[in-house]
Amino acid sequence: MSIANELHERSGSKCELCGASEKLTIFQVPPVSIGGLDESLLACETCISQIENPELMDSNHWRCLNDSMWSEFDSVKVIVWRMLNRLKSEGWPQDLLEMMYLDDDTLKWAAAMGDGKSEDEIIKHLDCNGALLEAGDTITITKDLDVKGGGNFTAKRGTAVRNISLVHDNAEQIEGRINGVQIVILTKFVKKST
Repeated sequence: MSIANELHERSGSKCELCGASEKLTIFQVPPVSIGGLDESLLACETCISQIENPELMDSNHWRCLNDSMWSEFDSVKVIVWRMLNRLKSEGWPQDLLEMMYLDDDTLKWAAAMGDGKSEDEIIKHLDCNGALLEAGDTITITKDLDVKGGGNFTAKRGTAVRNISLVHDNAEQIEGRINGVQIVILTKFVKKST
């Protein structure tokens, strides 16, 4: 059975956040490690557009979180927690956050994107020039790096690494694939490609 079919089955073909039954799409909850059913939910166009574009936020739309916060699925609870944190200043979301329970791993996943943190607490990955790095960026290595373990080779200065991923609990590390080997690279030795 496909992920789409499984999500439709578990949700009753309704948005797992607001209950809408039209314009439903699979939404993978970032940061995605392996994808699949456990990291996805079925959501409507309205919810997805407001998740991805906070400036479109309609706080009244999200009163539906009062029901969806009790979902048994971690992917749904993660998005509910994030949206409640974005709306905290409204007052009512704070009450729901206080009632909500997430185990340690789920809370770490929920907090990985910076929701619920002040600007000072958000982990930012910066290259050697102070440019902000984001998942999917292409970087250039600025120093020859000895790679141990996965083949013992030297990643040469000037090597481009495409589609990087961020180490979410360490601002000084990113991951990328060089010579077919996934390695951890220190941000101080990379430059964001434009």
